[in-house]
Amino acid sequence: MYAVLSPHIWGMTSPVIHLQEATGKLPGQYRTGVSLHSHTLHSKESLNFIYHASRKSALLRTVLKHGAARYRAIHGTDLDLNRGWWTPPLAPLDALHAETSQLEELNLAPMVSLTDHDDIEAGMSLQAMDASRKIPISVEWTVPFGPTFFHLGIHNILAQHARMVMQCLEDYTAEPNPAMLGPLMADLASAPASLIVFNHPLWDEKGVGAGVHRATAAEFLHDHGEFVHAMEMNGLRPWSENKAVMQFAAEWNKPVISGGDRHTLEPNAVINVTNAVTFAEFVQEVRVDRRSEVMIMRHYHEGYASRIFHNMVDVFRTYDDHGRGWKDWADRVFYTVDSGETKSLTQIWGEEPPAAVAIFAGFMRLADRNPMRPVRRTTLRGTVRI
Repeated sequence: MYAVLSPHIWGMTSPVIHLQEATGKLPGQYRTGVSLHSHTLHSKESLNFIYHASRKSALLRTVLKHGAARYRAIHGTDLDLNRGWWTPPLAPLDALHAETSQLEELNLAPMVSLTDHDDIEAGMSLQAMDASRKIPISVEWTVPFGPTFFHLGIHNILAQHARMVMQCLEDYTAEPNPAMLGPLMADLASAPASLIVFNHPLWDEKGVGAGVHRATAAEFLHDHGEFVHAMEMNGLRPWSENKAVMQFAAEWNKPVISGGDRHTLEPNAVINVTNAVTFAEFVQEVRVDRRSEVMIMRHYHEGYASRIFHNMVDVFRTYDDHGRGWKDWADRVFYTVDSGETKSLTQIWGEEPPAAVAIFAGFMRLADRNPMRPVRRTTLRGTVRI
């Protein structure tokens, strides 16, 4: 039905790792499933990944070249993807449903914490409804540090202080002052029911070099590690990186907990299982008892390239019932033009996107059709061996 990996395999005492197999459900000794770190349409997702991905893909290089040429023809200046972002397709309630449905299928009571990039509106809006009043207010905070930046999951911010806290976090991200980082993190950690997680700590997202990034992460933990309660096993990062994170966490004597990092339709690929009834109880298990049981869902075992491709297909889908009316993919990608105004790609390009971009988007939409799904799974076949 399911497998359990002894934590001693990793030379550490945390976490216990459960592997979900093809049709298995967890037995009854766990009451609750915890879904941490997933995103809604309130998140602003960087377009920088296109620069990195295009180095490995001739197709993406062509798309980027044609898109840049079209932008230059319209605006007379160069395209800079650092000024752009895309937004995930799901509204907060839809994102909550995606996570709770998976947990309920495992006969687990759902406990979900949504963490948009530098934005708390998902949790704030859901707390206004009776059915989701207990959902924590959480955020994935961008922390500039040295030559790189880190993402911290700040879970369960006190509702009465949430707006003020978020303003302080935004101010630091915009104008980092290293002397203020320690006091700011101390204030965040002072709430006993809050949880601070170092998300994907070894992902060199900025591209400064893996060695530099890891050394800077170690410096960050040396300076502020007392306020970090756990490190994340990330559901959208390769298993090789997650194994390295477990070792890194052991070096710093930190528990490892799950963080699915869902951006589109696929629910989180790693969760925590527990007998905690409230989020505060779960936090105490991690912060005080230093106990964590992670379950790796079966879709994590699919090949990494295949999963990323499936997520890209979902980005390019048409969502007729989108929470803000942004039905087409180009409605959900934004760019700050030279005047300082923010426009969607639909507004910038009108009805005629660059030919290479239109072809690429058409291919992604074709891949979303039912007859294509077995083809793309076969073409990108592969499994993750854990």
